Amino acid sequence: MPAVPKSPTPPISPTTIRRVRRFLEPLARYHRFTVEGLDNLPKTGPVLLAVHHSFATYDGFLIGGAIYEGTGRLPRGLGDDRIFQIPGLGTLARDMGLVPASPEAGEQLLREGHVLGVAPGGMWESLRPRDERRRSRWDGRKGFARLALRTGAPLVMAACPAADELYTVYRSRLTDRVYRRAHLPVPILRGIGPTVFPRPIKLTAYLSRPLFPPTYDPAHEDAQVDALHAEATAIMAELLART
Repeated sequence: MPAVPKSPTPPISPTTIRRVRRFLEPLARYHRFTVEGLDNLPKTGPVLLAVHHSFATYDGFLIGGAIYEGTGRLPRGLGDDRIFQIPGLGTLARDMGLVPASPEAGEQLLREGHVLGVAPGGMWESLRPRDERRRSRWDGRKGFARLALRTGAPLVMAACPAADELYTVYRSRLTDRVYRRAHLPVPILRGIGPTVFPRPIKLTAYLSRPLFPPTYDPAHEDAQVDALHAEATAIMAELLART
């Protein structure tokens, strides 16, 4: 197992928290955002929050904001490397508490006792066309399950099913080809009418009860990961089926 860096993760500044709250508040009002299941989030200790990745993406930040407002726990997150390669955006992402995604970074944050938000399906999940609404793309994405198993952190699944209705994303060979070759999002979509403005749909997010991983057994790690991944995927499917 790779060594975990010993330097503590820098805290998020109060100024950044205030700025993020000002950004999220109008979105929460626009979508009449509510969340159910906050009591399912453990009050202390590490938690791995596995979030469904809609194309809009900001519903995940609304969930994080609701967790902070409702529990006082400030989630941290792992972000795609592409984010940190864009001038300005990478700095903003770090200020908001995101760190470049890696097993080592995730393990450090959990061992420090954080609520760690991850989107197992990543950008590929966000590009799902309209005939894949309310479905996850977690096949083969097992790193989060391995991380929970190795650290012993409970898994809490989080989803905002109606976020898949904010945009109509069309199936496109171009989208698939560019993603597979360059790992870049080139979607064909629309929101309100022909625009890219998100529809004013009410959003309700759901948090599952904690899923506790079994005691880590290095000799049977892959089998344990497969079983944990399957259970987490099934829980996410149940959340996405809610109305």
